[in-house]
Amino acid sequence: MLLFLKLLLLLWLINFAPPFLAHILGDRWKTPVDGGRLWKDGRPILGPHKTWRGIVGAVAAGCVGGWLTGVGAGLGVWSAILSMAGDLISSFIKRRRRLPSGSVSAGLDQVFEGVLPLALLAWIHALGLGETLLLLLAFGLGAYVGSMFFKEILLGKPFEDYPRPVASWVRLRELRSCQITSNPLHHLVNFEDAFYYHVFMKSVFRWLGLYEKGMRNALDFEIREVTFTFPDLPPSFDGYSVLFLTDLHLDGLDGLTGRLCELIGTMPVDLCLIGGDLRMKTHGPFDRALAQFSRLAPSIRARDGIIGVLGNHDCTEIIEPMKDLGVQYLVNDSRVIERDGDRIWIVGADDPHYYKCHDLEDAFSSSSTGDFRVLVVHSNEVYREASHFAPHLYLCGHTHAGQICLPRIGPVFTHSRAPRKLCSGAWQYGPMVGYTSSGVGVSGIPVRFASRGEVTRIVLRRGPERSVAISTQDGRPAFPTTP
Repeated sequence: MLLFLKLLLLLWLINFAPPFLAHILGDRWKTPVDGGRLWKDGRPILGPHKTWRGIVGAVAAGCVGGWLTGVGAGLGVWSAILSMAGDLISSFIKRRRRLPSGSVSAGLDQVFEGVLPLALLAWIHALGLGETLLLLLAFGLGAYVGSMFFKEILLGKPFEDYPRPVASWVRLRELRSCQITSNPLHHLVNFEDAFYYHVFMKSVFRWLGLYEKGMRNALDFEIREVTFTFPDLPPSFDGYSVLFLTDLHLDGLDGLTGRLCELIGTMPVDLCLIGGDLRMKTHGPFDRALAQFSRLAPSIRARDGIIGVLGNHDCTEIIEPMKDLGVQYLVNDSRVIERDGDRIWIVGADDPHYYKCHDLEDAFSSSSTGDFRVLVVHSNEVYREASHFAPHLYLCGHTHAGQICLPRIGPVFTHSRAPRKLCSGAWQYGPMVGYTSSGVGVSGIPVRFASRGEVTRIVLRRGPERSVAISTQDGRPAFPTTP
């Protein structure tokens, strides 16, 4: 029985190596075995999915797997060579049957890949016919389930209008954060987040007697008005107002949506921008967050509508229901806004923090350097890359201004790879001006200390010099800056 399991594990490791390398390496070193050549029937000999990278990886896996299982590194190498030879035979037959490269064919995909190495292994270890056939059956079932998972789940669109290019590593993160929504399974696959925030951190603050105070602080967010002055702002947009709401986390704190509705209900603006992170957790259902936004949406009075970008807490599945609530999402895309012959561009990038699906080249492709462009990204972490496209203004959030800060020291964590000077308020990088909002809601644990959430009202002004002025509506200190 032990030998049976060792041989089965060895064959599965060999079979797993090529798709694993495709998952982590993408298009790197993806040289097809057939060199892209065609057979006499006009179809590829093998197809682009059969690569030298995969064969080398399988042989390496056979060597390591043979050593780890005690079968022997040499025997593992020969098993891998035979297995890959069988895989190439299967691919050749599939191309002749006009099956597309990368398609899954039950039985045909596994039979040659299993029979050839098993013939050698059965001879070396004196396996009987029944045991050999059982090994072939077990290998075939495992390999088929694995290939279906890789092809249908990791390389398949989760829904028809999926806005991202399909990539296996992105789909794994979406599966963990968005598709696994049942309790307690989503807690198991997000154990660190569930334990650290919702057990350990809450317990610490309750033990210190600070939890209730921190929740009150989290509800004490302010309206902050930020005026940006640009010499090249189109004249018709002088005085253009934008309501910037980011890091809403609407389902994370009771009373947050109601207070937010009160604050913005009497604040008419020209445009509303949603900077990402609608829900509190990074995993599980998002229905409650959508329900809370349906309460908030009627309070948003924006002449040119509502535009949103995705954050690291968001799932692409929210795009359609949010569209029904009046939100247009820009996923590496842009939208032009016109006034009396003048125009500005709102450019939206996908999440650069967790999903890392931002594509600024695509996002800026519809506009040109001479246009007035406002870039909206959930995080400040692509500031260097963004500067190459010369947007006039970079709006972001994600950091919560630290959320939990220490006096005279500042944020304990910013959860951003950008420098701390870019993690709150106005900043400048080269000619690009940026603003990082401290966000409306809270993340992880629903408390704030030495930081304050904000609803940001941005006013664009045309003037002789570029400048920024910031004020609050409750009389607390404001600070003018000139980037």
